[in-house]
Amino acid sequence: MHYSSATKAILGSSVAIKQLRALIDRCADSNAPVLLRGQSGTGKELVSRALHDSSHRANHPFLAINCGAIPDQLLESELFGHCKGAFTGATCNRKGRFELAQKGTLFLDEIGDMPSQLQVKFLRVLEEKIVEPVGGGTGIKIDVRIVAATHRNLEEMVSEGKFREDLLYRLNVLPISIPALDHRSEDIPELLAHFADVFGTGGEQIMFTKRSLLLLQAYSWPGNVRELANFVQRFSVLYPGKTIEIPQVPDEFLTKELIELNRRYEMSTNNESLEEGADFSSSDAITADNPLLDQSLSEDDIEGRDKHITHLYKNDFEQIIELSNSISAIPAEGVPTKDLLNNLEANLIRTALDQTDGNVSKASDLLQLGRTSLIQKITKYQLGKDQ
Repeated sequence: MHYSSATKAILGSSVAIKQLRALIDRCADSNAPVLLRGQSGTGKELVSRALHDSSHRANHPFLAINCGAIPDQLLESELFGHCKGAFTGATCNRKGRFELAQKGTLFLDEIGDMPSQLQVKFLRVLEEKIVEPVGGGTGIKIDVRIVAATHRNLEEMVSEGKFREDLLYRLNVLPISIPALDHRSEDIPELLAHFADVFGTGGEQIMFTKRSLLLLQAYSWPGNVRELANFVQRFSVLYPGKTIEIPQVPDEFLTKELIELNRRYEMSTNNESLEEGADFSSSDAITADNPLLDQSLSEDDIEGRDKHITHLYKNDFEQIIELSNSISAIPAEGVPTKDLLNNLEANLIRTALDQTDGNVSKASDLLQLGRTSLIQKITKYQLGKDQ
C-alpha cells in the first residue's frame, strides 16, 4: 500500500503500524476533529503532525499545546488570547493559539487535563467556530482543524463528572488508537537502528547482539517509544560505536524488569522452571532513573564481549525466547519441545564445563544447580570434559 511521505515518518512494519498509517491517510483531509488515544510515549504528537502534513492544511501553521502543562488560569489566555487590561500583566492585546493556527491544525495534548470551566468555552468554540478573547472584544471567526490527545480513559472521567460528555462526543468524531510498543515488539529492531543513527556521533552508531535484541523485544517498554529513544541515547553517549551485550551491562544502567528478564534468560536451563511456563513478557516494570555515571563497564568489556559468546548461541536460545514471547506463533509444523529444552540444557552444561575446565563444583555454581543434580544431568546427556 502507498503511504504519504508524512506517515512514513511513523516507523515500523507491524500490522498495527501499517493500519495506523492507513487510517491517518484516510482521515488527513477531513476537517472533523480527531481524538488520539494511547499511552504516554507512544508518539501522539508525531501522529498529529502526520495528520497535518498529509492534509490540505500542510502549508498553514501546526501549533501544539499541552493542557496539563499550563496553569489553569493561564490556559484560557493561551488558547483564546486576551485583550489589553483583561487581567494584571495584560499590557497589550495578545492572540491565542486558535487564532495563530488559522487555516492550520491545533494539537491539544492531554485534553483530559483541561479544567472543567474551560471545557464549556472550548465546546462553544468547536460548535460556533468563533473565539472570544479573555476580557471581551469582538469574536474572531476561525478555521482550525482540532486534534486532541489523551492517555486517560475519558469515558471513566465522564462518569466521574470530570469531563463533559458533550465535549467527548464532539472530539471523538475520528478516534485513532496508537498501539503501545509492547504490542508491536517486531518493530523494536527498526526503532533501535533508527535512534542509533539519530544519536550516533561522527558515524559511530551503537549496535546490539542478537541476544540483546531478543531481551529488548521481550521487555515491556512501559515508557514506549520515548523510553526506547532515551535508552539508545544513553548508550550512544556512553559507548559510541560499540556493540552492546545487555548481560554485561551493570544493573544500574538497566530497568529492574530488564535485569529480571536477563536473570530468567540465564536460568532457563532448568527444565522444571521452563515447563512451569516462565513468562518472558512480564509487564510489571519499574523504570530506573539513575544518571548512569558508573564507569564500571569499560571499553575492553564491550570490545571483548564476543570472546565470551560461545556455541551457546548456535543452538536454541533464540527460538525459545521467541516462542515464549506472547506475540509469537507456533509454526504450523509444530515444535519439538522436549528436544528443544533438552538441547538447551545440555548445551548450557557443556558450556559451563568448558568454562570451568571440567570442574563440576564450579560448573554447578555457574548454573545455580545442586552438584548432585548436575552430575545426574551430565550422565543423562553423556557429557564429559572431552565433550
